Amino acid sequence: MPLGKQAAESDAAPAMAAGARLETMRRRVRLSRLVLFTAIAAGPAALGVAVLSGPTTVAAVPSDKPTAVRSAATADPAGYAQVFVDAWLRSSTDDANSAQARLAQSLAPDVDLPDPVASAHRVPAAVTAVRSAQREDGEWAVTVAAQYADGRLRYFVVPVTADASGASFAVTGAPGAVAGPARAAVGQSPYRVRVPSDGHLSSAVGEFFGAYLTGAGEVGRYLAPGVKLSPVSPAPYTAVAVQQVWGAEEAAAAAQVPANGTKVRVRVQVEARDDGGRWPLSYDIDLKARSGRWEVAALESGTVRDGGAR
Repeated sequence: MPLGKQAAESDAAPAMAAGARLETMRRRVRLSRLVLFTAIAAGPAALGVAVLSGPTTVAAVPSDKPTAVRSAATADPAGYAQVFVDAWLRSSTDDANSAQARLAQSLAPDVDLPDPVASAHRVPAAVTAVRSAQREDGEWAVTVAAQYADGRLRYFVVPVTADASGASFAVTGAPGAVAGPARAAVGQSPYRVRVPSDGHLSSAVGEFFGAYLTGAGEVGRYLAPGVKLSPVSPAPYTAVAVQQVWGAEEAAAAAQVPANGTKVRVRVQVEARDDGGRWPLSYDIDLKARSGRWEVAALESGTVRDGGAR
């Protein structure tokens, strides 16, 4: 073979190899896009599978900015400690083969079971984790409350460790009896304006809660435009009466409904009745004035405003 031709082929070989690698990468990118678009069309579950199973040949680019990814090791082991304490309090060394004793020993093999006097062994009516604190990486102290049928309340602190992934826990010591958490100081309520019981606002919230809690009428007729809020179903009460309404703004106590768009926040105390008795309930809601009437703009549910925004 002529020397010139041999040299040309030698130079072409690396270029051909590089071209083949580039084409392979392009095919992978196209495949990844196809899988991702298909998953989006199929729904959230398929999208999660696509993200987890997609190609992993692309290397991350180093960045000077801190990564805002929460480590799984920060998972709170409160529920794990609660299950252990509940089983431990229901256990006895006299019956180490009982279901509760076996459960307690499976969660904490190195922790001894209690040895109560048989005649005085009172099991808790309910056990609830009330506080958890991370001491250091992977080490937690969980405070658990045990409530008994006679009204007694006892607190225990449980040491728990979590593995590096935060997916596994282990109780590392016996529970310790401790004093309960102190009662926190309560700040001044933002609801300081007394709303007349015979005013437009009190009537509006009374009709709304009648529909929301008893099914008497359609909830939608009491809602501001664009607000969606479903009634409690099945309706838990047969009657509801407004006991007191307090507002955060003076407009809530106005004798006449103010101008369109006026917003107020109120706390409503109602008395609900059913076949089992009467129940004092309290709600924080937002209302908005429109066309001479008050309409519900949002109902506070837990930590969110249900049905609308603040």
